[in-house]
Amino acid sequence: MITIVRTSTLRALRAGATEAESAAEAARTEAETHRQEAQTATASATRAETALEDLRAKHAEATVAIARAKGELDTLRAQQLLDTEDRAALRMLLRTARKTATTPPHVFVLMRRGALHSVHTTREAAEDAAEREGAHPDGWLTHGAPGTDCPASAVLWRIQPMPIGPGSQ
Repeated sequence: MITIVRTSTLRALRAGATEAESAAEAARTEAETHRQEAQTATASATRAETALEDLRAKHAEATVAIARAKGELDTLRAQQLLDTEDRAALRMLLRTARKTATTPPHVFVLMRRGALHSVHTTREAAEDAAEREGAHPDGWLTHGAPGTDCPASAVLWRIQPMPIGPGSQ
């Protein structure tokens, strides 16, 4: 079968085909541009997700570090309060020690015929211990008084104060 087409129609068809080819080429170019933009957007989204995951991990680490630091801070504050209380107690003890340091500390040694019998914090406690052992309650002489320079072995019971602390030897 033979088809007869007029020249003007053929020219129009050829012009339409050329336009269609140009439009198709433009569409292919535009599609390629959109495909490249989509790849770029996908790569950017992937990088953004990776960066977001890194930021989330760093945020979690920072949160743990902050919690640890807060715990350490609370512990240090409590320790500082205890240290402050300890310093106050030590100051009070130091003041008390300084007040009592003006009188030299001493003990009272109870001797029987010059031999050590016992050590007491007060003279009265030493006298009571000697009396329990049979010493006469009224027979006490002051050590170093005139007429009492006899040797310790010659005296049945003797109480002698002995200083204690630095320089007492």
